[in-house]
Amino acid sequence: MFQKGDLIVYGNMGVCRVEAVEAPAGLPGAGEKKLYYKLDPVYETGTVYIPVDAKVFMRPILTHAQAEALIGRIPEIEENPCGGKDQQMLAEHYRSLMRTHDCDDLVQLIKTIYGKNRERTAQGKKPARTEAEYMKRAEELLHGELAAALGISFSILFSPFLMTLSYPSNTLDVNLRKKRLCHKASLFLIKE
Repeated sequence: MFQKGDLIVYGNMGVCRVEAVEAPAGLPGAGEKKLYYKLDPVYETGTVYIPVDAKVFMRPILTHAQAEALIGRIPEIEENPCGGKDQQMLAEHYRSLMRTHDCDDLVQLIKTIYGKNRERTAQGKKPARTEAEYMKRAEELLHGELAAALGISFSILFSPFLMTLSYPSNTLDVNLRKKRLCHKASLFLIKE
């Protein structure tokens, strides 16, 4: 069970702070003895009440060390393209990666869409709307969790810095890309 003050990932809402674990008075449908988490989304407005035994995905955010390790692995995480071109098939493929709530899968999704968009741009086409929506949400979820885990501003991570360091030209050695990414990320580890 999570405690007051914990930062957690709640479904596809992203990072939330547990403000209370209580049986809320006056909440419609809530029994007097049933415990709820009172969650405040860190990067959105509002408050969420969810039973502690709900079947909704919840987990602690990454630790600082796990976030740093993930950043170091970004250049090595491979794309996971979908074989079909059907928009429903693509959307289901992207949803399946997001449903895992795993940061490696979010990186994989972002890199997959980034690669697909790069190909479309080379052909003189605009990125497809489906890709744009899923990439934006995956970036928000990933960068939000990394920012919370590292104790830095969301705006630092939700910037071109991860993109340019994670997807350099293919001529660069993987170890060099990894060193650049870790070094650049370490420059931002100072709290604002």
